[in-house]
Amino acid sequence: MRADRAGAAIAGVVLAAGTSTRMGQNKLFMELEGETLVRRVVGRAAKAGFDPLIVVLGHEADRIKRALEGIKYRPIVNADYERGVNSSLRAGIQAVSDTDAEAAVVVLADMPFVTTEMLETLVGKYRRGAASLVISDYEGVNAPPMLYDRSLFGELAASEGQGCGKQVVKRHRHEADSASWPSEALTDLDAPDDYARVKASLEGRQ
Repeated sequence: MRADRAGAAIAGVVLAAGTSTRMGQNKLFMELEGETLVRRVVGRAAKAGFDPLIVVLGHEADRIKRALEGIKYRPIVNADYERGVNSSLRAGIQAVSDTDAEAAVVVLADMPFVTTEMLETLVGKYRRGAASLVISDYEGVNAPPMLYDRSLFGELAASEGQGCGKQVVKRHRHEADSASWPSEALTDLDAPDDYARVKASLEGRQ
């Protein structure tokens, strides 16, 4: 364990570059509880104290920048965003590599139930332990947000094909810590039915 881990800077990387093909419109501008999905997710990440907070943009990048006005973050535009989420992950990790951050938490912009507290828990486990990876476990399913130590950045940046983050997790699972969340928190928005279900669920809590 590095002696400075307790005070190390931890970056946040929100992947928000996709084209939302299955949704039929840019899902990041769909509203939940009075705010757009992208502002909801990035706003929660901003409250987690990441240094820096990087948002990887691509599709409708300028529109997203306008939607995030007032939130402190660093925009990175992925010119290859049409190649999929893995190209955005690599772009985000490359941006973090140029900072002093000792680790990065990768967040997907279409997961409305990921909270600031969840992100802070990942960071806390990293700071208190020696793991190079902190995994989110949703009742047996591993999915973002995930925390990667700087020692894994090279693997993430070099990985090709689909699921490069998952490949790194699989290779280093034996040295990982994990945080457990309810399966409902795993929800992401891909299709119109997903949005209708999530919106109804949130309205039911009010």
